[in-house]
Amino acid sequence: MATRKEIRAEARARFEAEKSAKSARRAELNVMSPEDRKAAQASDREAAREAKQAAKAERKAARASMTRAERREVKRSERAYRRRKNRPRRIAGWSVAAVALVSVGALAAPYVAGISRVASLSFNDSTPEGEAAREAATQVSENISDEGIVLLENEDNVLPLADSKVNVFSFASFNMQMGGGGSGGAANAGAPTLYEALNEQGIEYNKDLYSTMQDAGAKHSAGASNAFVQMAAGMFGSSDGEPAPDYLTDEVMAHAAEFSDTALVVVGDIGSEGSDFTPDSLRLTAEQEALLGRVTSSIPNVVVVINSGNQMELGFLNDYPEIKSALWIGAPGPRGTVSLAKVLSGDVNPSGRLTDTFAYDVSAAPAAVNMGDHTYANAKRSFLDYEEGIYIGYRYYETRYQGDAAYSDVVQFPFGHGLSYTSFDWAASKPAIDDESISVDVKVTNTGTVAGKDVVQVYFSAPYTQGGIEKSAIELAGYAKTSSLEPGGSETVTVKFAKRDMSSWDTAKGAYVLEAGEYKVAVSTNVHTPLNTFATTVAEDVVYTTDDVTGGELENRFGYAEGDLTFLSRADWDGTFPKAPEAGTAASDELLARMNPELEPLTDGEAPTYGADNGLKLADLTGLDANDPAWDTFLDQLTLEEQADLFSYGAYRSMAVERLGIPEITLLDSPAGLNSLFSKLTAARYPSEIVIASTWNDSLAYAVGEAVATEAKIYGVDVWYAPGMNLHRNAMGGRAFEYYSEDPLLSGKMGAAMAAGAEENGVPTTIKHFVLNDQEVNARSGINVFVSEQALRELYLKPFEISVKETDVTGAMSSFINIGGVWAGGNEQLLQEVLRGEWGFDGFVSTDAVLGGWMDPVQAALHGNDLMLAVLNPSGSAKAVKAAAKEDPIGVGNELRDRVHAFLFAMQKTSQIG
Repeated sequence: MATRKEIRAEARARFEAEKSAKSARRAELNVMSPEDRKAAQASDREAAREAKQAAKAERKAARASMTRAERREVKRSERAYRRRKNRPRRIAGWSVAAVALVSVGALAAPYVAGISRVASLSFNDSTPEGEAAREAATQVSENISDEGIVLLENEDNVLPLADSKVNVFSFASFNMQMGGGGSGGAANAGAPTLYEALNEQGIEYNKDLYSTMQDAGAKHSAGASNAFVQMAAGMFGSSDGEPAPDYLTDEVMAHAAEFSDTALVVVGDIGSEGSDFTPDSLRLTAEQEALLGRVTSSIPNVVVVINSGNQMELGFLNDYPEIKSALWIGAPGPRGTVSLAKVLSGDVNPSGRLTDTFAYDVSAAPAAVNMGDHTYANAKRSFLDYEEGIYIGYRYYETRYQGDAAYSDVVQFPFGHGLSYTSFDWAASKPAIDDESISVDVKVTNTGTVAGKDVVQVYFSAPYTQGGIEKSAIELAGYAKTSSLEPGGSETVTVKFAKRDMSSWDTAKGAYVLEAGEYKVAVSTNVHTPLNTFATTVAEDVVYTTDDVTGGELENRFGYAEGDLTFLSRADWDGTFPKAPEAGTAASDELLARMNPELEPLTDGEAPTYGADNGLKLADLTGLDANDPAWDTFLDQLTLEEQADLFSYGAYRSMAVERLGIPEITLLDSPAGLNSLFSKLTAARYPSEIVIASTWNDSLAYAVGEAVATEAKIYGVDVWYAPGMNLHRNAMGGRAFEYYSEDPLLSGKMGAAMAAGAEENGVPTTIKHFVLNDQEVNARSGINVFVSEQALRELYLKPFEISVKETDVTGAMSSFINIGGVWAGGNEQLLQEVLRGEWGFDGFVSTDAVLGGWMDPVQAALHGNDLMLAVLNPSGSAKAVKAAAKEDPIGVGNELRDRVHAFLFAMQKTSQIG
């Protein structure tokens, strides 16, 4: 009789053998032509069916001679084998919390019910209208990737290609990454490969070299089509990387040199929700360096393509004289390779501009010192100190190295940088200045030989007093992109901005202050290269104590989030430079209390009315103001249980209350196109937000929202979880591809335009993740973030503020983050005082995915969060908030009613009601 150990060892061996065989077969398939791969896959499927039948017969025969105990053990081992075999799919199941539940077998009934509810969503996506919408979206995607590619350098005008032949090196060229991973990702499936795109554009690539890389085992993957798999790959690592270039023999390289004097090398990685980069992962590997060394030793003209959503360290471009050109393509979406091929051929003249600063050393940024990987000695929570204050991205580099020759040793490509195949001449008029605004007209003339677009950037510099309010040496004030100008053609663009935009938050006054002194306005090609500079003087301090749109009172609201930190100051760079936290840091009693708030029932006031029979349906309130008395009459009809369910069942599909005409609505991710995480949906994919922003073209951002809205209405999707508006605080953020920029103005303008495209075409949006969700490390465990009120106001809140005021967005998604210990989704200062109070937001707020106890539904109900995105256990949320409303009928009861009111009022903008 075989022992249990032997049976299990046999099962494990079978699993490993099958895994190895499948991996080897995938490698073989991945390097085949599409036609050969299709035929081989059909043959494999037939062989697999025959093998399965044979194995089944063999197992049946073997079991006949087994004892009952052996048969039981074999069954147990096979179950374990199947679990292990399917683990890649299961472990990527939406969140670390879900992974943990699966791994410990704790998917109790409430969790099963929660997941089943959202998994039962279905979409009618196969209609002619849906197909037409996706086809139109494909053109939108290509327009964006055409304009979003950034030409970083182009020595000797190597690009566009002088002839139509090129050698393509690197295994990364077989696996171009069109989008990132996770809920905001975009799959590669269906996107043309680089080689197919080159063929389509009439560029001949070296097929012998292609075959050599095939034989070397190049991994040509179609990409993960499931957001879960992408997320898990990011969290647990799945990249095969670039192998040593031993396969590039002298003979191979000699033939390549004969084929073409130009080579293309692809490097980069995109990133994923759930994990961040390290500085090392943003640098070339030894194998990539060896590849470049091998290629440059034989090919005189090398073009490097950076397929990365983050700021890689690109100093290597200077190390090889043969590297003449470099293109940044980001995460360019389903037509990204086609756009790249068009740029290489010259069919498209690149007009993208960087939305981040590219420094030679990403770890030298002050924001790189604190990465949130420290945990309190006396509490199971991590913390992250934004000790750099306002000095992130160019705000640091342009201020620290202002007028310093060392700048060129620190910054390789400044914010806003980008080249063209043509040349432009600018004639900037003297700014028109009145009491409220500054306006600059710039006449742009194409002085080159090919058509192209240009980007006019306008910056301001405010006067700074040593030891006074912290100010960046320069800030983006506005921008404009020209239309395509033929050689000799001209266009005048206007950049206008409010004088108030040049003010700074003064924590001492609790207000924005426009200090007296001389202000400079620069018309520039990038943040570091002004072409025209003008000066204007403010005679005396102007203090803004109220909001510019709503008139709401301004004041310091987040002093507790500053902690006892020392923030970076330009008055003393070295003395205030951030430091990593000391081991053993403990949370104070005050902080612990904020982290674990207690319910204090109200005794003054009246409890709400429940279950009244007033004969109203939700549709009867269409068009009424939110403060109309009819809303109270309607809300009186809801029971406590119905209110708790409407509040708690907010994950992807809301709860219906049929007797009151309240429909169920569907809410879906993501910024790169509609993405149903738990059920099948065929929808268009788009370039990631960083590429959208790199177009510096607001109309293209609008076009994405418009195209998504068209699809959403066809598929029956009511609300779009987008756009993502967090900042690139440093180069390591894992979701940098999903956010626009390091600059709040550019992020806000792009987000406002993208949201407007959807909102104005009938699909509400939820700007996210509100706020400070600028990295992935420990975000999903409720990290405490400490930040100065000035940085919070001027940087991290600003994109959201711009979108709320310019687009009148319907929704917002609060973040996982605890601001100074107070969860964003239960933060009264954030959601009630700033969002609704100062900015006048009248929409609804949803949580991000509910993953832990810090995302307390009672605190959410009390402090302005209207929906719980609770996939795993919505019934638990409903139970908790009902119990709290019974314990505190006046406080929790009335606030819960307000939460439901906000959501139902916003629901009227959806196609279900409106």
